Amino acid sequence: MATTKAETQALIDEVLQVYPEKARKVRAKHVAPNDPSLEKSKGCITSNRKSLPGVMTVRGCAYAGSKGVVWGPIKDMIHISHGPVGCGQYSRAGRRNYYTGTTGVDSFGTLNFTSDFQEKDVVFGGDKKLVKLLEEANQLFPLVKGFSVQSECPIGLIGDDIEAVARKSTVDLGKPVIAVRCEGFRGVSQSLGHHIANDALRDHVLGNRDDEEFPTTPYDVAIIGDYNIGGDAWSSRILLEEIGLRVVAQWSGDGTLAEMERTTKVKLNLVHCYRSMNYISRFMEEKYEIPWMEYNFFGPSKTEESLRAIAARFDETIQAKAEEVIARYRAQWQPVIDKYKPRLAGKKVMLYVGGLRPRHVIGAYEDLGMEVIGAGYEFAHNDDYDRTLKDLKEATLLYDDASAYELEEFVKRLKPDLVGSGIKEKYVFHKMGVAFRQMHSWDYSGPYHGFDGFAIFARDMDMAVNSPVWSQLKAPWLADADAPEAAVVNG
Repeated sequence: MATTKAETQALIDEVLQVYPEKARKVRAKHVAPNDPSLEKSKGCITSNRKSLPGVMTVRGCAYAGSKGVVWGPIKDMIHISHGPVGCGQYSRAGRRNYYTGTTGVDSFGTLNFTSDFQEKDVVFGGDKKLVKLLEEANQLFPLVKGFSVQSECPIGLIGDDIEAVARKSTVDLGKPVIAVRCEGFRGVSQSLGHHIANDALRDHVLGNRDDEEFPTTPYDVAIIGDYNIGGDAWSSRILLEEIGLRVVAQWSGDGTLAEMERTTKVKLNLVHCYRSMNYISRFMEEKYEIPWMEYNFFGPSKTEESLRAIAARFDETIQAKAEEVIARYRAQWQPVIDKYKPRLAGKKVMLYVGGLRPRHVIGAYEDLGMEVIGAGYEFAHNDDYDRTLKDLKEATLLYDDASAYELEEFVKRLKPDLVGSGIKEKYVFHKMGVAFRQMHSWDYSGPYHGFDGFAIFARDMDMAVNSPVWSQLKAPWLADADAPEAAVVNG
């Protein structure tokens, strides 16, 4: 029996009742039953607001949005975390942005370059230290194509002039050094970091090769907003090239500085993660008249739909090839559905992720017969929810910037068979005995994009949901007080 909007609203009111009145009124705007009839989500849910002190949040910061998402995966540049060592170390290699190349020779994505701020640097400034770091890094890694300086919180607080250092070092080293003002305290969440990073790319990367001769074709495209987590961009690129397109650049997973500079020559920008890269795509549309479109390569239904939509932007040759590719791959993905759908049909999923995934993966779950009963974003804007309303059933639970308390209570009441969220939530739900998949970096698996990725996605969801461990697990605090030994074993 379908849940009604009134029932979902009653659930929301019950969960939020624990908050003081002021906090409850604020949070009530961020949690709502879905209404797919709405054209704009502002009539349903509020987003992109500051988190409430004391309520807590699992959001990232502006530095995470710039260094961890947009700049960090550019493989042939060195990205310096300017500040204390912790931010750089925490953002290093955790997202599994795969790349080809030799680490430490011509690729640097998994290395941590930091100015390692100490107390004296906070007092006296770190400009000279940054200059020395750039000089030494260039000597140690002569094949590096350029540098970005990703500023951490202390840099903005003490006023280090990283722009002046970048300008001088660009001349001295003969390579681009780009200062990015992405201090973590800026803005509401990591979303502002995406925007700041896009602006830095706009100002210092695009346009560098506008006057360069570059042989083009009518079928040149760029993949925008795919960070090659677990090899996602590779599985996507295979499909695009098989239908006859030429991928000139990848932004920014497995991407290089040169190919990003040449993006101004393409005929179409294909945007996967709208939240992180819509800014640069809009700029290229305005300045270079390059159109852009979103696509979704999660699950066969959305992949086929997206391939046809992409092919429709080109001539009949590409459209015919797209149909050939779709027909050929159907023989590959249909057995995957035949195998896993009987095991997963009817299972319920709750999602709480960043970027595009709370809406993009809905179709992939539905291809397996699963139902998404709750979805929310960590750092979305309302245009993300605009795109989500139509993909979810009426009265589905929506939550924005949810706290750990809210997520736990929603899970206790809705009893999903699977939760898809991030590493900070993973072990909480494990201890609750709920199957979980880490949907930021695929739990050390992947790729999940494309037809190849769907087979891995289906396998991973089946392993999570149908593992016998969940029926054996009981949280220590729920164990029988008269059986302390059992509590220790189950814990």
